[in-house]
Amino acid sequence: MPELPEVEVTRRGVDPHLTGRIVTDVIMRREGLRWPFPANLPALLRGKKVLSTGRRGKYLLIHFSHGTVLVHLGMSGHLRVLPSGTPAAKHDHIDLVLGEQSLRMADPRRFGAVLWHGEEEGNIADHLLLRQLGVEPLEGGFSAELLFEQTRTRSASIKQVLLAGDIVVGVGNIYASESLFKARINPKTQAKRISLARYQLLATAIKETLAAAIEQGGSTLKDFLHVNGQSGYFQQNYFVYDRDGAPCRICSTPIRKILQGQRSSFYCVFCQK
Repeated sequence: MPELPEVEVTRRGVDPHLTGRIVTDVIMRREGLRWPFPANLPALLRGKKVLSTGRRGKYLLIHFSHGTVLVHLGMSGHLRVLPSGTPAAKHDHIDLVLGEQSLRMADPRRFGAVLWHGEEEGNIADHLLLRQLGVEPLEGGFSAELLFEQTRTRSASIKQVLLAGDIVVGVGNIYASESLFKARINPKTQAKRISLARYQLLATAIKETLAAAIEQGGSTLKDFLHVNGQSGYFQQNYFVYDRDGAPCRICSTPIRKILQGQRSSFYCVFCQK
């Protein structure tokens, strides 16, 4: 599944093709994906200018003067900018046409979403899918103090707390594993047992890991394509993720794989005691 870096890389890729452009049409080739497409979306957007793009967690936001389109890539979705009229492939489900170019969403597994939040419904931050999300890890509200204060009663493992997304959003499975390794914290450690000093290491590791992943174009995940069709290469620098049995890059101890909440965790038993 595309995680925060992949969604941010996608946002940066589509933004120059969207911001300031007029929507000339919306082509929907099915009724919806995870949820139905807004039936009146073409009428809502034709002739309207895209003001800006944004991101909240793993949601891409396309802002208009009268509302916002929310896009979620689901498990296998991706966006491409193509010449308008390019023949659609089997899993190409919706086009946002902007004159000679179109933003096309493909989603083979159909777990993604394209939704509309009108201005009359209030601030986009209060949308049902967004209002319970934690702070953005690359913005000013995220800190070691926040992690420490919000986990004093959390008996769950720190890995599961990070994935929950209600304290800090967007630290998905790959980058949680990598950040915990960088902070030398065992993913099985109860969140409430981690000291402020160690949370300072973790907060720094999360910021650095996500920023590096964005800079390197994200990870090349199964079914994920960048807007320009190129691959990210952050996975070439993984320390633990998907390296079960391989030697730790620091101490040579074999990397171990465990299951936590039906998700795979990777860690070094020596470096992350």
